[in-house]
Amino acid sequence: MNNWISALAELQNLGQACVLVTIIEERGSTPRNAGSKMVVSAERIYDTIGGGHLEYKAMEIARQMLISGSQQTRLERFSLGASLGQCCGGVNVLLFEPMGTPQAQIAVFGAGHVGRALVPLLASLPCRVRWIDSREAEFPTQLPEGVAKIVNEEVVDEVNNLPTGCYCIVMTHNHQLDLELSAAILKRGDFTWFGLIGSKTKRAKFEHRLRDRGFEPALLQRMRCPMGLSEVKGKLPMEIAVSVAAEVIATYNAFFGMESGEQRSTSEPIAKLLPVSRRSQAQ
Repeated sequence: MNNWISALAELQNLGQACVLVTIIEERGSTPRNAGSKMVVSAERIYDTIGGGHLEYKAMEIARQMLISGSQQTRLERFSLGASLGQCCGGVNVLLFEPMGTPQAQIAVFGAGHVGRALVPLLASLPCRVRWIDSREAEFPTQLPEGVAKIVNEEVVDEVNNLPTGCYCIVMTHNHQLDLELSAAILKRGDFTWFGLIGSKTKRAKFEHRLRDRGFEPALLQRMRCPMGLSEVKGKLPMEIAVSVAAEVIATYNAFFGMESGEQRSTSEPIAKLLPVSRRSQAQ
């Protein structure tokens, strides 16, 4: 997959961000002509803009953009002389274009009625969804694009496979399993948001049991239970699903482009999680 077009398609399918680097201007003697492109991902480069130190510098700039999460295009002018370690003598102007909007990684534990209503909603967002249950028969025949079905008899083991910063939603058919999943997720502690289906009574019982296991109150406050926006009323699976999806959207928008260390506690009111331009609508 050395062709830049194929690389873009493959990286988009995998949900991986990358930067498209294009020579938009050439003057004098240069290794490649205007219009030449390469794609830079976190791990590889695809195609070439001529090799040498020019390509190395371009890769370095692109990787910095990926690390920072920058979504702004960038222009850079390079003189291909001694200062760049090249002897062509010409000039290249490069355009750096971030490609692939950063996507939230979401894990949904439970393929019951609410899970089946929720997952299609999440799949329509800029998200990648892991849908996890021990009961394969509970999953629909057709899954939405961007959803990976994971069937594992040991559901709790899947917590260890989640990426850092994952959004975790627990809504299984078994309260004890919900408790064990909650403990595993809280033990990792590197999630962006964790929601547990249930009532205030369920939360009180779970908090008591988790405190007995040594979990600190400050960490337990990061567990959203009941989860979802309280303004969205109703007990039907779709009503609950819409409520939960709305809270995920609010959290995703608030954290968009942030480094994990900058993320605020999700125990804050939802109005504070919304972008400033939208807070007045939620108050």
